[in-house]
Amino acid sequence: MLSRVAPWLASRKENAGSGVSIRVLSGPDTAMLRELARTDVVANVFILSHLAATGSAAPTAGGASIFGVFDGDDLVGACWAGANLVPVQLDPELAGLVAGHAHRSGRRFASIFGPADTVLAMYEQLEQLGQAAHEVRADQPLMTITGPPAVLANTDLGFGQLADFDRILPACAAMFEEEVGYSPFLGGREFYSRRVEGLIRQGHSLVHLNADGQVMFKAELGAVTPDVTQVQGVWMNPSFRGLGLSAGYMAAVVELAQRLAPVTSLYVNDYNARARATYERVGFRQVGTFATVLF
Repeated sequence: MLSRVAPWLASRKENAGSGVSIRVLSGPDTAMLRELARTDVVANVFILSHLAATGSAAPTAGGASIFGVFDGDDLVGACWAGANLVPVQLDPELAGLVAGHAHRSGRRFASIFGPADTVLAMYEQLEQLGQAAHEVRADQPLMTITGPPAVLANTDLGFGQLADFDRILPACAAMFEEEVGYSPFLGGREFYSRRVEGLIRQGHSLVHLNADGQVMFKAELGAVTPDVTQVQGVWMNPSFRGLGLSAGYMAAVVELAQRLAPVTSLYVNDYNARARATYERVGFRQVGTFATVLF
């Protein structure tokens, strides 16, 4: 069991004498949530992207909501609670409190991801409540690049087109299965297919198809704000691995992403030495550490 939360936290109650309280945020809370998240525009690109797209902190039509942690009237932390839990400027000492609140909501979450200390503290509480993880990735360097990449970009990479959806979707599914160990189509194809289609429509799918129609490389801009993009889903077709192509493709990802925002970010598993070396060669540098808990 992880041991990251102060012992007093496990027994602390919401709305105790400390003045700390938790509630679901609504539309009028949007400005203060945005101000909180902008404390770190790289770490909080997920929630800032959501606010940019919807304009509101209110619960979504799909049932996702945002928990706000208040000290009196001051918003001191938050957590997205949808398919995943995503903490926002949440002190690790309050993480267990939020995890308990999430557990009592009755929802099941596919993952927790974000700054490592907070994510691991949240998982400790959830583990004590009987929610065991499938996998804990406790050390994921958060990396960024500004300015031009340090290697020549492969100009064959471009934005995905809906006409190529039937080729792009299997590549995305293959990446997902390699990354998490099971198919994204478990329980049906519709949700994941809509997600991939949406990224293509938004201009956030990056892909190179060769003359035979094979996807050689692909990535997505999973979260986009005017300040930062976050690269996700990086995948090289196994038939073309080991040929020294990755750095050129990642340089192209940076150039395309910087059409949308000046900072390009990503996070990577610490044990993926080859990927980390490629990102560093392109010019990415570590600015923090994320963790991901998969349920």
